[in-house]
Amino acid sequence: MNSRQRRGIILLLLSVLCAFGAFAGVLSVISDVNSKVGPEVAAYRLKNDVAPYKQLDAGQFEKISMPKRWLSANAVTDIAEVRGKIAVTQLQKGSLLQSDMIVKKPELGSGEQEIAIMIDAATGVAGKINPGSRVNIYATFEGEDEGQPNKSQVIVSGARVLDVGKITALEPGSNDRSRRAKDAVPITFALNTLDAQRVAYAESFAEHVRLALVADGSDTTISPRDREYTLDGDK
Repeated sequence: MNSRQRRGIILLLLSVLCAFGAFAGVLSVISDVNSKVGPEVAAYRLKNDVAPYKQLDAGQFEKISMPKRWLSANAVTDIAEVRGKIAVTQLQKGSLLQSDMIVKKPELGSGEQEIAIMIDAATGVAGKINPGSRVNIYATFEGEDEGQPNKSQVIVSGARVLDVGKITALEPGSNDRSRRAKDAVPITFALNTLDAQRVAYAESFAEHVRLALVADGSDTTISPRDREYTLDGDK
């Protein structure tokens, strides 16, 4: 074997070693990328803004794929999780859905029934009463006979709110006393039969029906002497 042949063999071996080195480098890069990216999983992104305490459905989200390691631990990867849920805060378009953004919609308990009434949007709701809130329901009545004082009564204490509807402009000319407000909001409560009758009576015959929000964790018990008020009682 002459010197030219030896140089050719050496160059060939070097080429083979370089090829193996390049191949190993490519494998290393691929391995590094896989370690940083990992397998992809489904995630769900909001198509539009969603207002707080509104019912959610699958059509409000678009499915995307993302590396699993880039998602937070509470990211929603199964759209079935939104069934029967509501948003707990304002959800922004383009945000990824997470489990702490949604809660189960309030439902009826044993012995409860739904009843909805219209409440003055300005004085009865003020944007702070939402599904799951506890409220005291007050009604004001005219004196039954001439000379008797007007009175305010707690019709129901600690009523649980199931749903808050949209502000509605009431039609003028209604004879119903509870329709004096120009704008009202339908509020749905979960009540037992007696409390539902009290609310229905108040909506039909009271001068006004108003709600008072009860702080979370507060005792909703009201003593009998505090359930009715007249101006004469302060004298």
